[in-house]
Amino acid sequence: MTDILTIAGQEFKSRLLVGTGKFKSDEIMKSAITASGAEIVTVAVRRVNFDAPTDSFTTVIDPTQYLFLPNTSGARTSDEAVRIARIGRFSGVSTWIKLEVIPDPNYLMPDPIDTLKAAEILVKEGFTVLPYINADPVLAKRLEEVGCATVMPLAAPIGSNQGLRTKELLQIIIDQARIPVVVDAGIGAPSHAAEAMELGASAVLVNTAIATATDPVGCAKAFSLAVEAGRLGFLSGLPERNRMAHASSPLTGFLSV
Repeated sequence: MTDILTIAGQEFKSRLLVGTGKFKSDEIMKSAITASGAEIVTVAVRRVNFDAPTDSFTTVIDPTQYLFLPNTSGARTSDEAVRIARIGRFSGVSTWIKLEVIPDPNYLMPDPIDTLKAAEILVKEGFTVLPYINADPVLAKRLEEVGCATVMPLAAPIGSNQGLRTKELLQIIIDQARIPVVVDAGIGAPSHAAEAMELGASAVLVNTAIATATDPVGCAKAFSLAVEAGRLGFLSGLPERNRMAHASSPLTGFLSV
């Protein structure tokens, strides 16, 4: 059975999304993205120099092979996020947008109020909106109700590599969602990605862990395999945990022969 991720009516075989920041070189970034098998690549609109075609992100990553997911990184308010999204669309990058509204420079936590406000505006303007949020089940439902294509709750603070610190809240969001849930931020190891997929997440987005690894290409491949394993585990119906031990071999019958 083919397991397909569907976002806004578009189908993807890979459930690993990757970012493009923090890589030591464009060549390493390109090789790592290829090794990841990802089909969706996110890039900050503010990083793309539209006035210099030779400096364009599309000269490094072939736009015919990937869906570009521009993000509003750097936006501190809903107005700034909407403006950045419009610039991306006007410049022909994409009508898809990863919505980020982060006013806090220390902990980089997303603003729930301005995120919802910006999402409402962008959805009405025809954008495919993928909002980055705290692991807030109430906000996740509100964003679903206004027409967002996904919700992207954080597992831990951005770039912290701490893993699923919000696991219980992520599970509630996943259980309640009728749109894909993409776990984003804080995933620092392939095992974290597998754990998120075992919860029932639709996909994960990884940037820092891959880009800052000693071997980004090998790490990207490891994440690809982990996402696949975690998804297969979820679909297989993993058994519940037990407080007591349960023998895996029979204790009766075989000695009576």
